[in-house]
Order: sequence, then structure tokens, then C-alpha cells
Amino acid sequence: MSYRNGWEHLQDELQRLRLRILLRLRAKRYRPQDGRLDGFQGLVISEQEIAGVLRDMGPKDETDQDADVTMWTQSLAAMDASIAARKAASTREHLRLPLPHLCETFRMSPFEEQCLVIMTAPEVDVRYEKLYAFLQDDVTRKKPTVGLMLDLLCDTPEDAIAARPLFTSRAPLLKYHLCRASEPAAETSFLSRSLKMDERITEYVLGRQQLDTALDSVASLVLPASEPGPVVVDEDLVDRLFTVAEACCSVDADRRGIVVHLLGPRGAGKRALAEAVCSRAGFPLVVADLEKIASSSLPFDEAVTRLCRETLLLPAALCVEGVDVLAKDAEKNRHQLETFFDAVRAFSRLTFLLGREPLTPKGFEKGPGFVAVRVPPPDVRASARLWETYLAREARLDDDVNAADLAARFRLGTGTMHEAVVTARDIARWRAPQEPRVTLGDITSACRALTASRLSTLARKITPRQTWDDLVLPSDQHAQLRELCNQARYRQVVQGEWGFDRKLPLGKGLSALFSGPPGTGKTMAAQVIASEFQLDLYQIDLSQVVSKYIGETEKNLRRVFDEADASQAILFFDEADALFGKRSEVKDAHDRYANIEVGYLLQRMEEFEGIAILATNLRQNVDEAFVRRLRFIVEFPFPDEEHRRRIWEVTFPREAPLGDDVDLGILARELKLAGGNIKNIALAAAFGAAADGRVIRMSHVLQAARREHQKLGKSWTEPVRVMPGTGRPS
Repeated sequence: MSYRNGWEHLQDELQRLRLRILLRLRAKRYRPQDGRLDGFQGLVISEQEIAGVLRDMGPKDETDQDADVTMWTQSLAAMDASIAARKAASTREHLRLPLPHLCETFRMSPFEEQCLVIMTAPEVDVRYEKLYAFLQDDVTRKKPTVGLMLDLLCDTPEDAIAARPLFTSRAPLLKYHLCRASEPAAETSFLSRSLKMDERITEYVLGRQQLDTALDSVASLVLPASEPGPVVVDEDLVDRLFTVAEACCSVDADRRGIVVHLLGPRGAGKRALAEAVCSRAGFPLVVADLEKIASSSLPFDEAVTRLCRETLLLPAALCVEGVDVLAKDAEKNRHQLETFFDAVRAFSRLTFLLGREPLTPKGFEKGPGFVAVRVPPPDVRASARLWETYLAREARLDDDVNAADLAARFRLGTGTMHEAVVTARDIARWRAPQEPRVTLGDITSACRALTASRLSTLARKITPRQTWDDLVLPSDQHAQLRELCNQARYRQVVQGEWGFDRKLPLGKGLSALFSGPPGTGKTMAAQVIASEFQLDLYQIDLSQVVSKYIGETEKNLRRVFDEADASQAILFFDEADALFGKRSEVKDAHDRYANIEVGYLLQRMEEFEGIAILATNLRQNVDEAFVRRLRFIVEFPFPDEEHRRRIWEVTFPREAPLGDDVDLGILARELKLAGGNIKNIALAAAFGAAADGRVIRMSHVLQAARREHQKLGKSWTEPVRVMPGTGRPS
């Protein structure tokens, strides 16, 4: 008759263990005594106390001290035969018992299986601790030692010597962290080392399936989807991977397995792809972050062993994010990579690695197969389709929500889109609890929150406040900026619906050069564009990016563009000639590496699919290779009198108490300054007025203008003012 479940089998194993303990006690010439040691409870364990424990734990005939040892030996032999027969019947009926499955999975012997039973017993019944302490002649030693296990399981000294290697770090019990050995003290012998069952293995033996709690901070379990999750762009790729997964994970498959390295930028939908394959196959997915594992308090080799071990215990497929943390410098991280792939080869049948950096692992010719699969990010057309799918699941949408507009503004992966819609719903509930309709502003806020950049150490975030009304430029330059915005807004139509995406292997982003004297509106124009699309604007801090150390500038630039890709930020390179300057003739190593930096920057500019704006005072200093690849070049001229007057008009806020004597015409005619200087004068005049009568007078403006000229090193001449209604100088 087969076992009904693992618990029934474990109960038989514990009964067999009790018989072994009885035989070991008789070998120690144990007989219960009177109560003379009762006064030393807690310090010693008496024979009488052990007799009571055994009487409580098993049938009376088992613990009868007058029973013949032969009877116990026969009972043990009968128990051995019964357990073997019932296990065989369970196997025929395809019932997976935890203990035998552990031994099969980790290739352990029947002896090691009985070691697991001995370690499991105190986790099920604490009275075993008292029995173990008595057998080991030490009230403090409540866990089984190597010596106790050998005593209980070996019939001869020769058997005990032969079994010793099973308790070394190379053997399955310790190698796979199925148990933990006590730290050996200098005076402690090998036989005195105590062993404790790993908590995850105890739960497994007791029939409880849950992810190892030691991995809580670095991994999670994704069950086959019971409700719609992220949508996958390439269904053909899902079909292909599913066929491979099904072949590798079938019962009759060999143990080779496969590792699939999904290569693509952040947001390409790599994790959604792995989840879709596993959901269709109907098995769980353990998702872990290798970057977190590498920095966690758990030793790296133990963490990856526990992680990969879960794929056999659950069973489940494995998905590992953050592989690039080791792949970026494979030689430096060679030991950790080898440790990780050793664990993958040993345990996982189906593994997904997610990253951007290529990997060339060794040792896979005899282990699992290894294949790299490129996963491109969704193009504009696919993004619009994904947005439509996710928005269709949301019942209450405002009329201003448009999938095509969202696809043009935010280059998100499928998982992030899904999360953005859910987050937007929560924002709408907070904003309007009674009638939570999701607006375009809600989705925009959710997208920006989910793609928050980590560029703060390499760039300065600028909060856009200016609008088109604040930007004073000649009509042609104004039209160029509008054209730039239109290209960003209608990418979905041109690149997606009209097929131009296929014609643009590189340079799909928008790059522009703003050139002109200081203060002519280049930074303000960048802010207006960012405000138009409600995107973050980051001004690159050249002092943090450019490094004198070889290779560091490229690393910093990589981080800038990677973060901008992930966060949908607009990059603003002020004083761009410092980075994008002309390549020079190579005269020494410094020149050669400087040119390499320019070449790398050119490559990343071509790959970048967002909006990048370069600003310079001297266009002729920018390398022609960059200029040729720029989509827009906008010249910001020094403002003439008409435009200076308009700048003066928009600089003073409507709320500002501007006096009647402030003549903007005179200021525009006489003060030949750029917009940035005009803004400084207006602000200084406002502060002067705040301390003197609370009305901004012409005298405050002129005093501020005089100070601004001093800052610029220019001579100051008081403008000629005309008395109102007379035409005469005042």
C-alpha cells in the first residue's frame, strides 16, 4: 500500500528512528533508575526521565526494558521492509514524497536520507532534543552530532569510517545547505560537530511550499497569472521560447536544461516575456536581482545556491535580473560569475538572464544549453498598441487620454506601462475619491514617478516653469522649436504607421543644437520643450562627467545615457563644446584618448532615442560629426530693440506692482542686453522696490541696470528719459 502523503511517510521514519534509539540505549546498558537525581533537573537527564519520554512517544511494547533486543531488531527489520515497500508503491503511483525526492534531486544515499530524518525529528517533536542530549552525555547538546548519527546508523566501526566523508563540505548535506554544521572550535573534534536542518528544507519535508525566507530581500515568487498582467509585444518569440521550455522541463527530458539570455535595453519587456512563457507553461517563476545578491549580507555562493535550489524544490523556472552588475567587468567578477553559473548548471532546468551586456559563459558544452536572444524595445507603433490594451482595462478614463500621444511622449516597456496605469488609478482615487476618473495628468505623473532618474550626481534637475509665452525669439527660430516638438509628438504616426522606423536603424531620437550668445534663451527654450511634454530636464554637470582618468569619462557618459533612456528625461548639455568639441591631431596619448571619448559620445548620441539638446556660445567649436547628425540647429540671435521690449514685457509678472514711470520702450532702446541680463535687472529692481515703498519705479530699474553693467564690465550711461506729455528730457 502506498503512502497517502509525505507526513504519513515521515511518521513511519520517526517510528524507525525510535527503534534505533532504543537499540542504542540498550547498547549503553541503559535501565531506568529510581528518582535519586530528581533534585538535579536541568543539570542532568536521568534514566527515569528518558524512560518517561520513550513511554510517551511510542507503544509500550517498544519501550519495555525487559523486552529482548532480538525483538527490537526484528521490529526494525520489519519496519525497514514496510517503508521500502510503501515507498516503491508511491513511486509507481507517481506520488512525490518529500524525503525520497530530496535524495533523488540532490543525489544522496539512503544513509544521508536517514541523517535528514534524525535532524528533522527535533523540528517535529522537541522531546528528541532530550533523547539526543542523553545519548551524547551532555544536557546542553540537544542537536545531533556527526558522532551520534554514525552511532545510530552504522553497525561497525568500518561503516562509520566509510560514512565520514558524507559530512564534509563537498558532500550534498552541506554543499547544498540542506543542513548547517556548528563552527568547529579548536578543541572540538570532527565527531562533536552538531548539525541542524536548514529551515527551508524542514518546511519542504513537512510539505510546505514557500520561497526560502533567506532570499526575501533578493527574490520573489511569481505564480502563473490568474489575472491579466503585462502584455508581450512579440508573441512569436513567446511561442518559440515556450516550445523550448516545454521540451527542457518535461518529465522525460534529459537533465541538460537551457539558459536563455534576454538582451535588450531597460523597458524592452524582458521580464514580461519570461513571465508570459512560464504562465503559459503553468509553472512558477523565481525572480531574483543579482545586484542585490552581490551586495546582500548573505555570502554570495550560499545565496546563489539557495536561489537555484528553489528551482528544484518548488519546482520553478528562474529569472535573474541585474546580471550586468557582473557582466560589465567579467574578468574582475570571474569568480562570482563562475559560482553563479555552477549553481545554474547544478539545479535549474530553465533560466532566464535579463541584461544589456553580452555574456560568454564557459563550461556549458556539457551543462545546460545557452542561447542569447535580442529583445528590442517596443517601437512607437507597438507602444501605442500596448497603451491601448492597458487603457482598455481601465473603465474610467478622461477624454484627454490618448494612447498615441502617450507612446510619443514616453518610451516605456510593457511592464512599466502596466504599472503606470495602475498607479494612475491610485492617483485619481486620491485626487477625486468620489469620482476617480483617470486623466492624462494622472498617467503623466505616474510615468514620471516610475521612471525617476538617478542622475543627481552627474546632472542638475531643472524644474520647467516657462511656457511659450515667456520665450521671445524671432518667428523663424520660434517655428523651428515648434517643429522639434511636432516631431516628438508625431513619432508614432511617421515612424510607426508610415513605416519610417524600418529605415532608421540609428538616430531615432531628437537631437538639437542651440547656439548663440549667453542669455539669449537657450536654457529657457529647453525648459519650454520639457514643459510642453511634462518631462524631466537634466542639465549635465560637465565637472562630474569629464574625468582626467582614462575610461572614466566614458563610464560617466554611459550612465548618463542609460539613466536618460530609463527615465525618459531630456538631456541638456550646456557649454557643449567642452564635451562635443572638435577632435584634434593626435600628438600624444592624451589626444588619442580625448578623441576616443568624442567617438564614444557620438555613438551614444546616435543610439539615444530621447531628446538631447546641446547648447553652445560658439557653434564653430563643435565637432562637425555631431553637427551632421543633429536633427535641428537653432541660432539664438542677440535680441533687437523690438524683441528686447517684448522680453521686458514678459519678464515682469502680472502681480508685480510696476510703477507708471517705468518706460519699457526706453529700456528696450537704451539697454542693449540679452534676455538673461534683463531678467537679472527685473529681479534686482523688484527686491530694491520691496525695501523702498513696495512699488517698482524707474529709479529701481536703472539702479539694477547699473549694477548689471558693472558685473558685465561695461560702462554705464544713464538712459535719457522723456517727461510724459512734453517730449523733453526729464
